[in-house]
Amino acid sequence: MVLSASDQPDQGTPAATSGVDYGVAHVAIIMDGNGRWAVNRGWPRLAGHRRGAERVKEIVRAAPEMGVKYLTVYAFSTENWKRSTEEVLGLMALFGRYIEKEADGLSREGVRLRFIGERGRLDKRLVKLMEGIEERTRANTRLTLTVAINYGGRNELARAAAQLARDHAEGRIGAEALTEAALAERLDTHGLPDPDLVIRTSGETRTSNFLPWQAAYSEYEFTPILWPDFTPQELAAILSRFGARERRFGGAPA
Repeated sequence: MVLSASDQPDQGTPAATSGVDYGVAHVAIIMDGNGRWAVNRGWPRLAGHRRGAERVKEIVRAAPEMGVKYLTVYAFSTENWKRSTEEVLGLMALFGRYIEKEADGLSREGVRLRFIGERGRLDKRLVKLMEGIEERTRANTRLTLTVAINYGGRNELARAAAQLARDHAEGRIGAEALTEAALAERLDTHGLPDPDLVIRTSGETRTSNFLPWQAAYSEYEFTPILWPDFTPQELAAILSRFGARERRFGGAPA
């Protein structure tokens, strides 16, 4: 599939979005609308996913310049296995190619790459690629990019609760240690701060089982823009609006 010049991803990040710290450390994004973007143009859905992967590269490049230290993206949910075999296989191949192609660039740019989600159902070669780039970029500190593949929040919580129960049953922790903090330590996201802001593209207004524990006090922004059209400029605008919000975490207004 060859995209026309007008449909090529934007190159670089405009100066207007560079060097401005919006005070948002962790942004999580539900990257929705790839398939619709392609179908609207009469193209196969996978063309939208390929364009979406290009957008990820742009946002990863731009995010640190906006003060973002952690970026978490929802790439493939536990429910996405219901899609056509062609689309699922195409997505898995795309993930593998992205890791292989971007490994050197991510490392040079100081990006640490992590993956969350249940890996047992994934192809062994893909899992090996994931583990390899995680190890290779472990010491990088400019940005932590977390990619959710075969991820579902309820599945994550169930797995963490089961591990906590096993640790208690086998005597590794006492009953007094069955706390929120202990459960959080067993989540896939252990070691990451909770997201300050969750963005969903494409106009949908559901959370789709994404980070239900971690986003309990996150701010949300729903934009009608389809993910392949989501630019660094749009991210900057959302972060700017976020700065005007008052986060009370259950407290009374100031």
